[in-house]
Amino acid sequence: MADGRDRGNAVVGEVRIYIEGDPQLREGFRRFLQPLYVAAKKRNVKIEPPKLCGSRSDAYKAFQAAMKTHSEAFIVLLVDSEGPVVDRSPWEHLKNRAEDRWDSFGAGDAQCYLMVQMMEAWFIADMDALRHYYGPGFQESALPKNPRVEEIDRLALKSSLETATRNTRKGKYHKTRYASHLLERLDVDKVRKVAPHCDRLFATLDRVMEAG
Repeated sequence: MADGRDRGNAVVGEVRIYIEGDPQLREGFRRFLQPLYVAAKKRNVKIEPPKLCGSRSDAYKAFQAAMKTHSEAFIVLLVDSEGPVVDRSPWEHLKNRAEDRWDSFGAGDAQCYLMVQMMEAWFIADMDALRHYYGPGFQESALPKNPRVEEIDRLALKSSLETATRNTRKGKYHKTRYASHLLERLDVDKVRKVAPHCDRLFATLDRVMEAG
């Protein structure tokens, strides 16, 4: 282990996940993370319902507080990368972003995860889910064709989602209104295959809980 907080090989009895995002996304993330809850139950590890904390800075502050108040739990932070990830370490990425400059405060890399470049990249990874959810009027051709979804510029991704959905009955994509429903419908395996940072979240936490 890199330090005392990086408990990737230690016995873990509880996992707590702090996520950037509106609290209305809680159920969507809970469904998307379901494989981890199944694995936890088999291994007698407790996972609290995901904590949707609002802004990325609020998620970071909640993570910091949890490190102090739940010192026996394995505390996890999950935030948008807000841009390309060129550093191998997620903490290094957050430390080097001029807008963040976040310190890990002793937490290891196994406790920090990125949605690259933003959560919506996961939606592009499962085009069937998008197509079925929005139905008639969905303009798939407006979406980026890059199969490496984590390379798609976040602003271009947001704009293309809005364009692709504006003529549907549900109307233009809106994060608070629609993201939770889409998260519930995603095929996790499809997302993991094309989004390495998402795959890392599931693979590492599965390993962490196996030690429990």
